[in-house]
Amino acid sequence: MFSQPGPTHLLRRGDPMQPGAEVSPSAIAAVNPGWDWDASPGAPEAERRLALARWIGDPANPLPARVMVNRLWHYHFGRGIVATPSDFGFNGGPPSHPELLDWLASRYIAEGSRLKPIHRLMVLSAAYRRSSRIHPKAREVDAQNRLLWRMTPRRLEAEAVRDAVLSASGLLDAQMGGPGYNIWEKNSNYVAIYKPRAELGPDAFRRMVYQFKPRSQQDPTFGSFDCPDAALVAPRRNTSTTALQALDLLNSGFVVQQADAFARRIAAEAGPDPEKQVERGFALALARPPTPAERAAGAALIRSHGAPSFCRALYNANEFVYAP
Repeated sequence: MFSQPGPTHLLRRGDPMQPGAEVSPSAIAAVNPGWDWDASPGAPEAERRLALARWIGDPANPLPARVMVNRLWHYHFGRGIVATPSDFGFNGGPPSHPELLDWLASRYIAEGSRLKPIHRLMVLSAAYRRSSRIHPKAREVDAQNRLLWRMTPRRLEAEAVRDAVLSASGLLDAQMGGPGYNIWEKNSNYVAIYKPRAELGPDAFRRMVYQFKPRSQQDPTFGSFDCPDAALVAPRRNTSTTALQALDLLNSGFVVQQADAFARRIAAEAGPDPEKQVERGFALALARPPTPAERAAGAALIRSHGAPSFCRALYNANEFVYAP
């Protein structure tokens, strides 16, 4: 049940003690001139909400469709047609391909606002299937690749990097739904203090999307991979390259633990031959066979420093943390 809201007034200079004219429920004329909700000023709250939902979902209203397809494009290509996915206004970025944005929005509406057909349309496009190879002449004209002359390499997000580490080691718990997991020690202080657990067990080997995330507190290993603060809204993540990321992937307790498990896995699946272990490690971590030089170098590393060191090297490869 919704309670009936009281009247809303314009506030002179934003002062709640100086109410002005009453504002009735309506669309924003500056955004959609001439469009209005089908709700009278005295309509019940439930009726007002329904009128707003109908206005947003009206096939004649292109704005929600543009925002949705731009977000899909953002996640597939690393940057939206409008580079500011939560700001289509004057303070936001202009669309790089306005006609493409409108065409995708019209296709989305024609498909009954279903996402799967638009996902399919994008991933089967020539733009999505382009190589990431650099062409010197194209780079001179468009160094930022706003014209989509190649597929821009994208580093995996923090959650995907952690999941990939667990997947390669064979310890990833693929259970879906249910309660999440906690990587912090329990405490009964009046003010919560988040201290990382000394060791993580199978209960913490689920996908990172299920991790309990306190505000203003980053994951001790993967927070360096630009994982946003839970206290802030982050429509688009920054992507940085820092020395701390390499140190976390090389020396953190979690990665050392997973490298040991990864080494045990390739030994069990490939046998004692170091070259066979290298081939299995490349298949699990990079989804490809090693080159002859990589096979020889990896086998030498296993013979001299052990398989865990080889597995940590795979975790630190650019190819492991960047989408191909």
